[in-house]
Parts: sequence; C-alpha cells; structure tokens
Amino acid sequence: MARDLNPGPVEEADIVDLAHDGRGIARLAGKAVFIEGALPGEHVRFRVLKRRRQLDEAGLVDVLRASPDRVVPRCAHFGICGGCSLQHLSAAAQLSAKQDQLLENLQRIGHVQPARVLAPLRGDEWAYRRRARLGIKYVHKKGRVLAGFREREKPYIADIKRCEVLPAPLATLPQELAALAETLTIKDKVPQAELAAGDGETALVFRVMEAPSNADLEKISAFGLERGLQIFLQTGGLETVRPVRSDYPPLSYAVDDGKLRIAFGPVDFIQVNRGINLSMVEAAMTLLEPAANDTVLDLFCGLGNFTLPLARRAGRVLGVEGDALLVAKARANAVDNGIDNAQFALENLFEPDTLGEWAGQRYDLVLLDPPRAGAAQLLPRMAQWQPRRVVYISCHPGSLARDAGILVADLGFTLTAAGVMDMFPHTTHVESIAVFERPV
Repeated sequence: MARDLNPGPVEEADIVDLAHDGRGIARLAGKAVFIEGALPGEHVRFRVLKRRRQLDEAGLVDVLRASPDRVVPRCAHFGICGGCSLQHLSAAAQLSAKQDQLLENLQRIGHVQPARVLAPLRGDEWAYRRRARLGIKYVHKKGRVLAGFREREKPYIADIKRCEVLPAPLATLPQELAALAETLTIKDKVPQAELAAGDGETALVFRVMEAPSNADLEKISAFGLERGLQIFLQTGGLETVRPVRSDYPPLSYAVDDGKLRIAFGPVDFIQVNRGINLSMVEAAMTLLEPAANDTVLDLFCGLGNFTLPLARRAGRVLGVEGDALLVAKARANAVDNGIDNAQFALENLFEPDTLGEWAGQRYDLVLLDPPRAGAAQLLPRMAQWQPRRVVYISCHPGSLARDAGILVADLGFTLTAAGVMDMFPHTTHVESIAVFERPV
C-alpha cells in the first residue's frame, strides 16, 4: 500500500535502469526509487512523493548529469499528456530499451532466448497515428471544453492544442474539437471522438449521449466538410455508429506492395501505425515462408490483414476470428481482391474446447496475432496442427514470453528469432514478432 507524503527532502542518485512505464530507476539503501522523467546513466536530484514497501515513487527536481540519449521533447504538452511518455529519450534508445524489455521477459518469464534477434522494424516517429480516441469534456469550473488524451496518471482530459503523433493535417484536431464542442447545445454530452484514417479517406466518430439538434448537426457536418473528414455519430454501442451522409466512399488501406486493399469501418480494429503495418506484414511473409502447396492457419485474423497476403503465396489459408462483423468484412475483402483460396471461420478462440471441425485438421504454418492476453489456451492445439513454423505477432511482451515458454518447453518448438516493432514511438508499448520452428 502506498503512503502519500508531503514532498520529501531533495536527494541525489544515479539512475541505473528504465522501468517498463518509462520512469528512471535509482537504488538507495537497497530499495528501488522510480523517478518520473529520469533516464539511465543520469545523476539527478529528486523528491520522494510516495513510499511503498518494495519501492518509492519520486518526482524529478533537476538533472545534474544528463544522459547522451536525452533529447528535447517536440510536444509542448509532454509531461502532462499521457499519450506519450518517452519523448525525452532518443528514438534509437527507445527501441533499444524495448528490445531489452522483450529479451528480459523472454528469459525471465518464458525461460527462452531467441537464436537470432531481429533488427527492429522502424517507421515514422511523428504523425504516425491513423487511429486515436480523443476525450472531450466540458469543465464547468473552467467554463470551457477540453479535448485530447488523458493526463498522465490522472483521469482528467489534458488541455491539448496540438498533437505531434496525429497525422500532420490533423495535428491541431484536439483544439479544433474543443472549439466545435463549445458551440453545441450538447457540449456536455459529447464525451469522445474517434479518429480512423485510411490511405485516402479519414473518418471521425462522435460519441453522443444525447441526439444533437438540427443546428448542432449542421455544425458537426460543416466541421467535417471544412477538414475533409467523414463524420459519424455513435449513440450507444458500436452497432449504433451511423454516417451523417450516405455517400461516403469506403475507408481502406493497402498492403503487400499495394497489391491488396483492405476495407474497414470507422470503429474496426486496424493497426495504429500504417508504415509499421506494411513492414510487419512483409516481415511476417518473409519469416513464415509460405509455399504454393502450404495450408496456413491465421488466428485472430481480423479483417484479413495477414490472411490475404498469405493467400497470394500459399495453397489455402483459413482465417479465424471471434468478431462476426470482422469475419464478414474479411470475406468481403477476399472477394473484392479476387482471392478465392482464403476461407474464414467465426470462433471464440478463448474457448478452445468449443472449436469447430477445422481445429482437428493439420496445418503447415500458423500465424498468431492475439490481443494482450496472448494465446495460451490455444497452444495445446499445436500438437494436432503440427505446423513446421509459427509466427507470433505480439502486443504484450509478458504474454508472448509466457506463450513462448509453452511452445518451447511443452510443445518442442525452437524460438529461432524475435524482435521488436516500433508501432508506438514515444510510448512504452512494446510490439514484437517471434518465430518458432518444430524440429523435423
């Protein structure tokens, strides 16, 4: 249990490590001190703000000796906005820290090491987010609307004027959303707006807790026209999302050197970083090495982001997904791209005992792209599938490490390669890709 203090006395320490949440770690009298804003290799002054049994939490007072990897944050809201926490660390050092975290998790949790560490997949460091959910809040005490991401470690909406990781034409969207909301009669009934950008069209979904008046609707529609945005309203669950106009062209993005186009809806899951997604799909194809006579299983397939590129190289591909709407759209994407050797199945992959007939067959290759929870429940099925190779796309190094331990220790696979992907520059999120092979 934490014990809040009045700010303690100023102390000095060397920073010896970087925590998974981006804070610098010092060690005093055998106890770890997590210091917000400090970097490894620095000598700093700090004040303890909270004391815990195992560690203390502190605020940075001054940097007496700076790390060579320290850089000036580009964003004026850095330190307040919770969207990014590593802008003060160079991009190369961020990737190095994420790679260290991946390898440390694999060793500590999974008791495995990759035979080869893959070069990190890198892309644009700024203006990379094609998906974002921005909070909107009318603050009565301030008499105005705020829009942006949450403040760091707080539930409040940060007062953001400009966001450097949003697409360049929309960097000032938070400020513009706040200005728009202040003109609406339902300004206290619009809690968020969700951005989704395709390669051409960009959508903005307003969550509304009360139907907008005709005047409000005109203002919201005009906002979209002026900025070239498709406008949608969401009155309840995801099934209530509706466009304000009926003539919007579909949202889509290209993969596989532009040979395939994936259509998606404004609230469908797509990878946040367009450039990294392109590199990731290419890397997955290279690492999996599908041959023309292979049967491939793509689990958690979504819209077909990997399924369709695999189908261009393999004999047959089965994509499996638990969301009925995504399965329907994946099937439509296959038809639209002239793919006739990809099938899709609707299954709850977290209940492996209920899976259909497909789960009792054999597959030459398996691609896994699970959510943060990982795929531990499914892994025993590998004994039936007997793939020669598995490529695992991970959004959480801890669950990947756990699953890697199962694949290696229990199922006889070898972890031949693993590496990180910089899907979320300037954040502590670690995305990775790993390859497992079964001895012949």
